[in-house]
Amino acid sequence: MTKRLSRLNAFAFVVTLLTTGALLLSLGNAKGQQETPESKMLRHVVMFQFKDASTEAEIRTVVDAFRQLPSKIREIADFEYGIDNSPEQLSGGLTHVFLVTFKSEEDRAAYLPHESHLAFVEVLKPHLEKVTVVDYWTKK
Repeated sequence: MTKRLSRLNAFAFVVTLLTTGALLLSLGNAKGQQETPESKMLRHVVMFQFKDASTEAEIRTVVDAFRQLPSKIREIADFEYGIDNSPEQLSGGLTHVFLVTFKSEEDRAAYLPHESHLAFVEVLKPHLEKVTVVDYWTKK
């Protein structure tokens, strides 16, 4: 009988360890400890400085052309833009910021040579003084 109780206690101990480990793993996942491909997004940050000779209307035409890309390129998961208003004045002349989000590197690879993107670049070229592009995978 004592051996039987020892085996049952050992079995209960192992079950408790396994259950505790599974619980800790699930809590880690709930807190975002383990990243999954679905939880990450690829951000494509584009910043422009326009030529001094470009008018507000010409700049608006460029911005509007960029804003139309999500309706033309299905690989774009999200899009936003804005104009620099930092009090630090560290933009180096870059004034317009665009954030294009992709779900994968393959989606970005389809976007870059896409005919609509290339057509946008032709609208942009005559007005572009400087551009900076940074891509990164999101992390939380």
